[in-house]
Amino acid sequence: MSDTLLIAGVDEAGRGPLAGPVIAAAVILDPTYAIPGLADSKQLSAAQRERLAAKIRAHALVWALGRAEVAEIDRINILQASLLAMRRAVENLTLVPERILVDGKHCPPGLACSCQAIVKGDATVPAISAASILAKVARDAELCELHERYPAYGFARHKGYPTLAHREALRRFGPCSEHRRSFAPVAAVLHAAAVCE
Repeated sequence: MSDTLLIAGVDEAGRGPLAGPVIAAAVILDPTYAIPGLADSKQLSAAQRERLAAKIRAHALVWALGRAEVAEIDRINILQASLLAMRRAVENLTLVPERILVDGKHCPPGLACSCQAIVKGDATVPAISAASILAKVARDAELCELHERYPAYGFARHKGYPTLAHREALRRFGPCSEHRRSFAPVAAVLHAAAVCE
């Protein structure tokens, strides 16, 4: 192992939704153990993601999650919150990577080693694909838990994304504590409610 570079793949889930945290994962795969079927999590079914996530957790050298909460998203914006969640995921690894590969156009600031951003890396770099899958599975599970607390919004179905049903529930019931006030559809509902008062 000493001559093998420890490369961490990093990706996040939850930039587009109107509610819930953004969750990132960092994964250092075992170079001696290939996991067939790794791909961009968005191209996989929920059942495929769950199956692959179990294999990743069992066979990666190390993996970790990081997150940014709704209040942080509203305070610093979704891009910065995503980068913060990614940095936290890397910092939570119990092995220190020598290089980091991140999906997208931006590297999180403040990392202790070199970082490269790769557009569509979640579809082309196995370690990033693995991080994409773990982040998506973790966030989906959390939104299903939020559904138990706030069943009116249908979080278990749309996972917080701005579907027609979600936007309609938002208009009917107003935002809950997990809605991102800085996102335009949520802000519009709050504004409309303020005007009506």
